[in-house]
Amino acid sequence: MITTPPYERLTSLDAFRGATMAAMILVNNPGRWSSVYSQLRHAQWDGWTFTDCVFPFFIFIVGVSVVFSLSRRRGLGVADSTLALLISRRALIIFALGLLLNAYPYFSLSDVRVPGVLQRIAVCYLAASLIVLGTGVRGQIAWTVGLLATYWLLMQFYPVPGLGPGVYEPGRNFAAYIDSLCLSGHMWSSYKTWDPEGIISTIPAIGTALFGALAAQWLKSDRSGDRKTAGMLLMGIALIALGRSLDPVLPINKNLWTSSYSIFMAGMALICFSGFYWVIDVKGYRRWATPFVIFGVNAITGYLLAGAVDILIRWPIPTFETGSVMRIRTFVYELIFAATGNGKAASLLFAAAFVMVIFIPLWGMWKKRWFLRI
Repeated sequence: MITTPPYERLTSLDAFRGATMAAMILVNNPGRWSSVYSQLRHAQWDGWTFTDCVFPFFIFIVGVSVVFSLSRRRGLGVADSTLALLISRRALIIFALGLLLNAYPYFSLSDVRVPGVLQRIAVCYLAASLIVLGTGVRGQIAWTVGLLATYWLLMQFYPVPGLGPGVYEPGRNFAAYIDSLCLSGHMWSSYKTWDPEGIISTIPAIGTALFGALAAQWLKSDRSGDRKTAGMLLMGIALIALGRSLDPVLPINKNLWTSSYSIFMAGMALICFSGFYWVIDVKGYRRWATPFVIFGVNAITGYLLAGAVDILIRWPIPTFETGSVMRIRTFVYELIFAATGNGKAASLLFAAAFVMVIFIPLWGMWKKRWFLRI
């Protein structure tokens, strides 16, 4: 549905969402995967890089948005039962879009990947929304702690057949075991026996969304903008410290979305968001953030466009050499970007150009005040 945006938006939230989405598109589309700066790759297993911040930041933003959206609709007199139906419908649509993106362009349902980025966003949105709808701040804190503790207990103490409890190795842990039971043949092709957006690792991801919801509750208070900023900054530092302190016991790991990773990344998101909030909404410096806002108000559209374009430019085309074919992506990269002579820089320039290509239709939509609402 194309419509005008809600009458009241937090500009810093749109900008932070847009910056996160632009970063997601950037790290997902290098010119050549063999030539990528280390911070633009995921950590091989334990630990984190800049790239490992992107997805949890977006899930955190989902949680912030949930509180403001539900508050606005409740203020318009929409009943909670109606809100629950609308939430479920939206989550189902987002999940279905993720499945379609995974299936495109061949639509082979026999081996289509069921998990994915949009699917995880859908589940986290659904769970966080229903929790926020049915509880207050104390209940949301209890749910956050409960989800993170439940995940740790399952990973640490469930005796996986043939492995035992407390194993966190790639493909050899409780999360991978559940994926193999429930998602066999429908997981990410790079791993096949487990999925980085699998079932069990979604539990602490919901916790990440709830951290965002709690941040939104703080922002909705009557405190001054400076005090809200300081509170988010201090809480962010505290969560980073807590996540790091848990790392020796439960490693910070994006693929498993461990509880320590959820806590650590919530702290990182709070610190970054507090900066956006203070500069844009407290101090009023908004003009610089317009490109990010353009990405942020149509974030899902941007993600879908990026996914579709990425698939399209993998198609082979004939080259100048007789009988030779080359992917469109490779042809463009070799023709324009590889000439820099620096493989990693060329790869990054290609990724930046890819972001700009996705930005152009989003800018056109923004100019016409078109916003795709699901």
